[in-house]
Amino acid sequence: MKALVLNDVGKLKIENVSTPEVAEKQVLIKVGACGICGSDIPRAYKDGAHDMPLIIGHEFAGTVVDLWEDVSSTWKDKRVGVFPLIPCMECDCCAQKKYEMCKNYSYLGSRVDGGFAEYVLVPEWNLIELPENVTMQQAAMLEPMAVAVHAIRQAMPQLKGLFCKCIDTLPHELMEKNIVVMGLGTIGLLITMFLKDVGFKNVFVVGNKDLQKKMSAELDIEESRFCDAREKTPEEWIMKKTENRGTDVFFECIGSQESLLTGINAAAPAGTVCTVGNPHTDMDLPRNTYWKILRNQLTLTGTWNSSFTHDKFDDWHYVISRLKQEKIHPEKLITHSFDMDNIIEGFEIMRDKKEEYVKVMWNATR
Repeated sequence: MKALVLNDVGKLKIENVSTPEVAEKQVLIKVGACGICGSDIPRAYKDGAHDMPLIIGHEFAGTVVDLWEDVSSTWKDKRVGVFPLIPCMECDCCAQKKYEMCKNYSYLGSRVDGGFAEYVLVPEWNLIELPENVTMQQAAMLEPMAVAVHAIRQAMPQLKGLFCKCIDTLPHELMEKNIVVMGLGTIGLLITMFLKDVGFKNVFVVGNKDLQKKMSAELDIEESRFCDAREKTPEEWIMKKTENRGTDVFFECIGSQESLLTGINAAAPAGTVCTVGNPHTDMDLPRNTYWKILRNQLTLTGTWNSSFTHDKFDDWHYVISRLKQEKIHPEKLITHSFDMDNIIEGFEIMRDKKEEYVKVMWNATR
């Protein structure tokens, strides 16, 4: 089969490799689509993977074509999404079904072979069945969509009991909150998409690219609620837009000290700052900023990965329900689509930023 193999740092190559054979508790999936995550770029060109050579890619979906004898036969020929984290099932976090914080996890596409291949082995436990109306391209975005939902739930725990109900059930005081999303890559835009879908009215976004402005408009963000950080100082813009009240909830989706400080400095009393972006460098916290955390009694919360518990209210099942009802359209964010022979071009576009992009994807069905 063809696969995109990371042999060493900076050494990505399309190769012909052996098709994997099923083993205990596993299924073989014919991959339908696989997206490039922002984390795949430093993995491929800077930091490497935990074990190499490795087939990378953790945002993927496909069809079950083979399975081990201990796997339910009902999975055969099913179209599935895949939760990429493989929990140990033995640590304290796993005992509490907080699998995203497993202390001894494996991971498809970074620790074991992933989705940039014609076929991939996946544990049965990691599968989620796709509704008939969900496309492979939409399903390949299940993972980043679930990450976005998880961030929202972390920032606003009061939503956990409301997220699976219709938007009209949102209390008025929640709908009116001032919410800022800073950083409009895939995750920032998906957070924006789900905030708008659930019914929040005062959503403001901060970006620095023309394409981000265009994508925001497609998510029903008014032009007056888009801050172009190339032209305006985000903190000053946020305070002006909120009539100096500040933001009740701030999603930091960049991973920079500058954007984190913006969130803290622009936060309303008793506000929440949710750190979403992977950090690019060390962070220093000025004394006066620390005082703002104390005096305004701010909540700083981190978010990591997503909740996949096989319960109907976990992050993945929530996303599936919104896709099934056609309430969300993540395919709007797909800007580049390649076949396997040309997918390295997609990696280079993201690495070199030679074109504006949001989601870059290998589409096996194109």
